[in-house]
This record gives sequence, structure tokens and C-alpha cells, in this order.
Amino acid sequence: MSEKNKLSLSVQYPDTRLESLLTRPKIRRWVKAALLAPAELAIRFVDAEEGRTLNRDYREKDYATNVLTFAYNEGEQLADDEPTRADIILCTDVLEKEAAEQGKSVEEHAAHLIVHGVLHAQGYDHLDDEEATEMEDLETEILATLGISDPYADQKI
Repeated sequence: MSEKNKLSLSVQYPDTRLESLLTRPKIRRWVKAALLAPAELAIRFVDAEEGRTLNRDYREKDYATNVLTFAYNEGEQLADDEPTRADIILCTDVLEKEAAEQGKSVEEHAAHLIVHGVLHAQGYDHLDDEEATEMEDLETEILATLGISDPYADQKI
């Protein structure tokens, strides 16, 4: 593995419902597809209660959201070999609900949310329209390399 894509990955399943579907090898593949630099990441699958608590305590939003990214060296200028460090939290309840509502498989939606979280960990954001377009285009490109269709296709005019 090249230093550019060196990855230390921890996958945690306190909510075990999706552990047999969203396996560590699949998750590693999705993360690597979105990785632009070395990284030390933890991917954690939680239930709605833990997701809501984290979102409330850290973002002051009192509901469970689909994905939260805690980027520990956000805004820092990293040396080429210095890893991005982040925890990416996926709420299984929201993930399953959104996949059903959007007519997508849980696996495809999880891949999208993981790619989204990894991009956040590396400094991408969607606070304004320009940033959102850049991030969505990159997500779509990465997902296409994984054989996953454009998650934003139904939103484009």
C-alpha cells in the first residue's frame, strides 16, 4: 500500500444489526475509494439513542442523523505523511429508514454515507451551494468507481 493511501481502520458495531451485511472488508473498500491521504479512522454503527445523544451533545441538534464525522485535525495543515484522524458515526436506524424511503439497498446507502463521512474527515463540506456541488460531484464520482449509482440523480434538474 502506498503511503498516500495508508489506512488504519477500526470498525465498531455497538448496534450489531447490520454487522453481517456491512462487513469490515466492504467498509475498508468504500473508505479506500474516498481516501485522498493517509488516515486513521474509526467507523462506528450506533442505534438511534446514541446517534441522537451525539448529535445533541456535539451539534446541538436533538435528533438522530444518518452520519456524523468528528475530524480531530480539522483545519490543520498536515504533512504529506501525517494521517487524517476522525471518527465517523453511522446511525443504523436512520440508515435503514432512508434507504427504504429512497428505494436503495442498505449497503449502497451505507457506502454513500461512509464516502460522505470520509470526505468530511478530509476537509470537504457542504455549507454553501458551491461546496455542496463540489462534494456531491466527488461523492458521485467515487461511488461510480464502486459500481453505485448517483445518489443525487433524482435531485438534479
